[in-house]
Amino acid sequence: MSVKITDKAWSSELEKKIIHDWRNNKTYDFDATTDQSNEKYFVIDTPPPYPSGRPWHIGAAAHYAQIDMIARFARLKGLKVIFPIGVDRNGIPVEIHTEKKYKIRMRNTDRKEFLKLCKLTLDETEDEFMGILTSLGLSANFNQKYQTDSPDFRAFTQATFIEMWNRGLVYLGNRPNNYCVDCGTTIADAEIIYSDIETKLVYIKFYFKNSNDSIVIATTRPELLFACQAIIVNPEDERYKKIQGKFLKIPLFEREVKIIPHNSADMNFGSGAVMICSYGDLNDVQLFRELGLTEIRSIDLNGRTTEFAGEFANLKIKEARDKIVDGLTNRGLVEKIEIITHRTPLCERSKTQIEIISLEDYYLKQVDIKSELLERSNSIKFYPEMHRQILVNWINSIAIDWPISRRRFYGTEIPIWYCTKCNSPNLPQPGKYYRPWEEDPPFEKCNKCNNDKFEGEKRIFDTWMDSSITPLYITKFNKNKEIFEKSYPTAIRPQGKDIVRTWLYYTILRCVYLTDQIPWESAWIMGYGVDEKGEKMSKSKGNVIDPLPLINKYGADAFRFWSASETNIGYDFRCSELKIQGAQKFLSKLWNIGRFISNFEVVEENNKPHELNPTDKWILAELSKTTEKCLEGYEELNFFIPANVIREFTWNIFAAHYIEMIKGRAYNTKSDDNRKSALYTIHKCFRTILLLLEPISPFITYELWSKIYGKEEMLSSKKKIPIIEKKYDSFVHLTQSIIKFNSDIWNKKKETISEITNKPLSLKDPIQTEIPTELELFRDDLIVMHNIITE
Repeated sequence: MSVKITDKAWSSELEKKIIHDWRNNKTYDFDATTDQSNEKYFVIDTPPPYPSGRPWHIGAAAHYAQIDMIARFARLKGLKVIFPIGVDRNGIPVEIHTEKKYKIRMRNTDRKEFLKLCKLTLDETEDEFMGILTSLGLSANFNQKYQTDSPDFRAFTQATFIEMWNRGLVYLGNRPNNYCVDCGTTIADAEIIYSDIETKLVYIKFYFKNSNDSIVIATTRPELLFACQAIIVNPEDERYKKIQGKFLKIPLFEREVKIIPHNSADMNFGSGAVMICSYGDLNDVQLFRELGLTEIRSIDLNGRTTEFAGEFANLKIKEARDKIVDGLTNRGLVEKIEIITHRTPLCERSKTQIEIISLEDYYLKQVDIKSELLERSNSIKFYPEMHRQILVNWINSIAIDWPISRRRFYGTEIPIWYCTKCNSPNLPQPGKYYRPWEEDPPFEKCNKCNNDKFEGEKRIFDTWMDSSITPLYITKFNKNKEIFEKSYPTAIRPQGKDIVRTWLYYTILRCVYLTDQIPWESAWIMGYGVDEKGEKMSKSKGNVIDPLPLINKYGADAFRFWSASETNIGYDFRCSELKIQGAQKFLSKLWNIGRFISNFEVVEENNKPHELNPTDKWILAELSKTTEKCLEGYEELNFFIPANVIREFTWNIFAAHYIEMIKGRAYNTKSDDNRKSALYTIHKCFRTILLLLEPISPFITYELWSKIYGKEEMLSSKKKIPIIEKKYDSFVHLTQSIIKFNSDIWNKKKETISEITNKPLSLKDPIQTEIPTELELFRDDLIVMHNIITE
């Protein structure tokens, strides 16, 4: 069975041949439709990557490599794994990329033509990152790949929306909302990031009605001066107690607004007096509602000031700000201007400052269910537990329902037609993919007034409406009851910590509504890949590392081993080519060990000696300890632990000490029990090393196992999780003594000059020394190993 390995080095070129083997043998294919068992499936709700522009940096590739480690370890435990691969192809990023690529603007392009260009862009980049996934050795269900912009997936999204609509969970509301001028659409709170940005704090004089007296009000949004509807001061602020209830004239615009006492006014910021505009921030929104103020529409959908700005109308925000400040300055109404650092809300995708604009949008209820979601989410096991708090904090912060409609093109259409007579929304039956902006409705009469004329909805869903149903789509919800019952809730959701408040949260919300169950048993949360300085990678910083050249240069196994050995679960990890090179060196060492071991026949369990040699018992004790630590790490899905434990055992104990100690017995021409003991043990150790390493570095372990122990056994899933054997644990305490003794001998030989060659002794040269009493058990092996002469 065993084949002597003649290749002197492990080559990553072999990985391509192995991928071909896996495909031909359908090694990782699993078809639930033909499975007759009643076993629960281990389903991974894999994050569908987004193929807009250059798809990935090194951190993302490392993330998916580790998701594959989850799948491979589950198979090692004997579980039936469904590991789907999806592609997230909806949303703003592809639209922005398409605009840049073709030098067009979405709003000025025919919708059909724009959608065609978006799809073309996605198809081109999808091929590239699917190639990265394949080259990484992902053991996924590539034959069942899904795309979120496919008619089937979009029909599924629409069907779930129709169900929620029929249950009264969706409503149309006109309210102030987050709006990205560059993206041209409403965005949810979860899509906002905050950045500390330098800005001007302008101190403006406001004069009292019919008076030459004034107070100073500081603001970072002078361009919204014309939309001011009140001034608030803290009721405890002694500076303003006498003027509460009086009126001030708005500079430049001469309208009058009332001074209102309110506890939200910060006495220590600016002048302590605050203008309330529609809308500078969320505090303005809350105060408009609380105080019953009338909204003045300040910014339009194109990011320009409205007609209410008078002579400053139809200006971009920055232009309006500069001109209004100039106007105030020229009239002597600016007391001073300070440069401050201001926490500013930005669109997560475009990094543009968020405006708050009143728009009519569809909302999915979420405020009413917050407490229930918090309670239900307690059943999810988090890897690591610390990242549960991200979800808890987000749910607690939710103040409004989720706006789910977007004024964009590339996404799943909202399946509604409006009656032209009564304006009533009419929804179709679920099942088909509908495009109301292009198609006639699948019904003839309005369900309210029997009118037969309709206008189709032009808006699309927020992309998270699609992404949030991935666990339902991959488990055949409402399509195959038998598969769904064996698959749902899924086993695990692996994802990055940056999308806990979006993808993870929205999936919980939607799945609880649709199934009355949490969608997964566990959530595995990874940190960011950062550069060597510890900074998060971004294109703007120019510190993004492309994974493909590194995979091509060092091989996927080296990349994967680096990913595991460098990344402690849940924490950010540094990306370094030097560390990948170090991982490659370990694999080279493993290959050389395999070459050595392939020289010796395999002694199976049923042919081993009744009593093993003490040296063999010692290494089996170390193997047991190593196995236990590795499995503990694997069970916590923290691949940092097994990667480093395996490397330490393999390189610094098994190869450096054990193999050297038993070479004499292994090469002994007499086939006695001592030799059998050595061969049985060395193969048992190496098999276990390969099994423990397989989830992390599957290529080299596959090749070594196939050559030494047979490809048939490798492909027939006979591999099982290694057993922890405690029977030789009493030998573990001798490890440090063995290491010290061997190291001392090696060092002594290096330091001793030969009388014959006048050079330091070689490791093969004889040396006179005594063996410590505690190592007498290993006497024979140590004498042969070091060529010891004893008195």
